[in-house]
Amino acid sequence: MPSVGSLTFLFTTINKISNKIRNIMATSGTPIQKPQQNSHGNKTSGRKTILQLLFLAFLVIGTIWIIRTQNDTPFQKDSGEIFGTFYHITYQSNEDLRPEIEAELNKVDASLSPFNPKSIITAVNDNKNITVNEMFTQVFMLAERVSKETNGAFDITVAPLVNAWGFGTEGRKTPTKATIDSLRQLVGYQKVALVNGHVKKSNPKMRLDCSAIAKGYGADVVANFFKRKGIENYLIEIGGEVVTSGNSEKRVPWRIGVVKPSDDTLDVNEETQTIINVTDKAMATSGNYRNFRYVAGKKFAHTIDPASGYPVQHSLLSATVLANDCATADAYATAFMAMGIDKAKKVLERHSELMAYFIYAGPKGDLKVWFSPALRSKIQ
Repeated sequence: MPSVGSLTFLFTTINKISNKIRNIMATSGTPIQKPQQNSHGNKTSGRKTILQLLFLAFLVIGTIWIIRTQNDTPFQKDSGEIFGTFYHITYQSNEDLRPEIEAELNKVDASLSPFNPKSIITAVNDNKNITVNEMFTQVFMLAERVSKETNGAFDITVAPLVNAWGFGTEGRKTPTKATIDSLRQLVGYQKVALVNGHVKKSNPKMRLDCSAIAKGYGADVVANFFKRKGIENYLIEIGGEVVTSGNSEKRVPWRIGVVKPSDDTLDVNEETQTIINVTDKAMATSGNYRNFRYVAGKKFAHTIDPASGYPVQHSLLSATVLANDCATADAYATAFMAMGIDKAKKVLERHSELMAYFIYAGPKGDLKVWFSPALRSKIQ
């Protein structure tokens, strides 16, 4: 509810504007009360002027009222754990919505988390006869669409290969060529389909993993919840994937930093490469510079090429994508890391709704940057 100070300010403003109208009318010689009945033209003109001024007054009052109300509304801050990572949410509201926010996130977890033994995706991976819900359907269809657009660089069936290389849930290991060739038979987005609410696999051993899109989708779910509540100013961050709307507590657009790639897996010496204005946009970043391992003295990144079955070997270190929703940004950021910078640029040429910021290694190992021309005005 508006504070006593806001109401006092409002009534004071109304009184001032009302007096101003009277002064204007008196100066212009237009009567405010009891116009002459034998002067129809003056009477009509006076009424029109009064109506115009009253409309202007109410417009000004309404604007002031909105500003004052927003200034009086506090920003809430919530944080916690979900999807095996952390989330941080800031939003302007008189209510503490933490229970509702957690409920929304738990819905996503119950649909898409492979670590949740009771989730829908776990049931699908266990080949149980289950009808998937709307959340699962939305993510599956988006994943399929991005897979087609990236020629399979994004693939929610790649989990067996990720696990084989020791970047999944089964511990560190180094697969043989024979193992990789065998597992590749279980990978391929064309080998799964959603038919009448049921997932159909070409091989029952295939497993789905939506980790590369679930965090972004979770941020979208919370954003949609805020929209239903009429909340206009917020920042939602889940595991580094971000959705923003309106302004921050400082009454300025939200500004998000892009981390400078380094081999510091503990984030002790984290540096910011650049800052991007992402107000009313979603942003997701995928990188190979932290999650890696050495095998026989050779460095392998955690991004696996679904086509070859091996970790990617190219110069792209970090891919940041801005899109209208975070699930899309999340999926394309992952795909671009698998594709490399040249193929990623070609995809961007076909999708003007996407913007990207790439950090890559130059010929001498120095850091280089490329970004979409449309992103220039957002970089600070």
